[in-house]
Amino acid sequence: MLNNIGLPGLLLIAVVVLVLFGRGKISNLMGEVGKGITAFKKGVSEGSKEIEDEKAAEAKDVTPESEKDKV
Repeated sequence: MLNNIGLPGLLLIAVVVLVLFGRGKISNLMGEVGKGITAFKKGVSEGSKEIEDEKAAEAKDVTPESEKDKV
């Protein structure tokens, strides 16, 4: 159903949305969407860094004792 929209249909939808909501509301909405995406990316980055830090803290030295004495 949605794969038949095409460029003219998308333009028509964009014009209808612009008329209904106005340019100001749409620009504010897009600004908020951008802030949300930025916050999401930051959260994902911080979460993955936290997981990596936890893994590094849990890492154990598995070098055999005989090898440690040689160094």
